[in-house]
Amino acid sequence: MPVVLELPCLCLVTDSSVVGPDELVACVAAAVAGGVGLVQLRAKDLPGGRLLSLAAELKRAIDGRAVLLVNERVDVAVAVGADGVQLGEEALPVAAARRLLPQGALIGRSVHSAAGAADAALAGADFLLAGSMFATGSHPDAAPAGPGLMREAAARCDAPLVGIGGITPGNLGEVVAAGAAGVAVIRSILGASDPQAAAEELKLALLSAWRSRPSVQAPARLP
Repeated sequence: MPVVLELPCLCLVTDSSVVGPDELVACVAAAVAGGVGLVQLRAKDLPGGRLLSLAAELKRAIDGRAVLLVNERVDVAVAVGADGVQLGEEALPVAAARRLLPQGALIGRSVHSAAGAADAALAGADFLLAGSMFATGSHPDAAPAGPGLMREAAARCDAPLVGIGGITPGNLGEVVAAGAAGVAVIRSILGASDPQAAAEELKLALLSAWRSRPSVQAPARLP
C-alpha cells in the first residue's frame, strides 16, 4: 500500500549538531506525540551501520504514528523498512530511487528554486522540501529565499510543498499563505527544552494557518 502523508504536514528534520544520536530517539518520540507527522533522519556524519541502527530505533519509537524517511541513503531506508527517502537536489534521480524502493514508498526532493521545484515534480517526487524560507542557524551564511520562493514554486508545480528554514509558530503562517502544504523544522523542536510542547505549538499554528487558506477546508491526505 502507498505511504499516506497527512496534510498539512509538520516535519521534523534531525540534526546531530543540535541533538546527538544518544538523545535523538526520545526527542523524536516526544515530538511525534506532540503532532509531528513526518520525521526525516538526516545524519550525514554517521557510518552506515550506526545509521541503520539509529533508523531502526526511530522506527520502533515512532511505531507507525508518523512517516519515517531517511535522507539520501536509499539502501538504509530499504534495509530498515522506512517509509521512503528524502533526496537532496543533487542526489539520485527520483526514478532511480523509485526502482530501488518498495512500491508505494514516499520520495521527497529538496529544492531551492521554482525551476528546481518544477523539474522535481515533473520527475515524479511525491512532495518537495523548499527553502530556505527565513534565516536559519543551519545555514547562517545563506541568504533566505523567503516565502516568495514558495509562491513561485506553487505556481509552477502541483506537488505538495513543505517550507523549511527558520520556521517558527510566529512566521509559518506566511509560508502556508504562500502555498505550502506544511513546514519542516529543526531547532524549533530539537532545540526546545520540551520537544512535545514545541511540536504541539507548531501544529496548532499550522492547522490554524491551513484552515485560513481560502481553498482549504480540511486536512487532506497524500497521495
